[in-house]
Amino acid sequence: MEQKQESLPTQQFIEIKSIENGIVKLKNGGLRRILLVSGINFDLKSEEEQGMITFAFQGFLNSLDFSVQIFIHSRKLNIETYLEKLSERESQEPNELLKNQISEYREFIKSFVAQNSIMTKTFFVAIPYSTAQMSPTGMAITEKIKDLLGKKTPTSKSESEDESLQQLEQRVDQVVAGLNQMGLRAVPLNDEELTELFYNLYNPETTEKEDVPVIKQQ
Repeated sequence: MEQKQESLPTQQFIEIKSIENGIVKLKNGGLRRILLVSGINFDLKSEEEQGMITFAFQGFLNSLDFSVQIFIHSRKLNIETYLEKLSERESQEPNELLKNQISEYREFIKSFVAQNSIMTKTFFVAIPYSTAQMSPTGMAITEKIKDLLGKKTPTSKSESEDESLQQLEQRVDQVVAGLNQMGLRAVPLNDEELTELFYNLYNPETTEKEDVPVIKQQ
């Protein structure tokens, strides 16, 4: 008789260890900061403006000495909150004519979205930082160089992590400044926004979720 194999928890296949203070900490020790970036309608720009944006983007990429990930998140629009507000407005409307118009409009929006998927696109930039893995010989050479330059080597795990976080924030500042030069606004995601983003990424068959509780590491 075959033994039933126990299913492994989904969390085991996710590389994320925790989300703290807007920083995604991976199981392999890597750190990630994710920026929400505004978009521009490139096709509506003049040829000269398009050339300037392209040149600025090229300069931005060439200025980076580390890799970044740029991705677009497309999701089916969730209009439940909007429909609820229309229902509240309808119940509060004293004029019967306006009340009927709100009701008809709400039903039209509901049926239209049911028959036609309305997608939203959001733009993100993921900034990584990982401590380089070095051989014992390489680490010894690095420590000697730091001693010669008068730089203090981190003596604890906490000091090493603080230095990594500082390096990551410097990268974030550099990317935000580069995007601003192209007229793009970039904002780092907080814990709740990161949790909602990854929930939606790992559940592509659902519509956008709202008010997803923050998953705190126990």
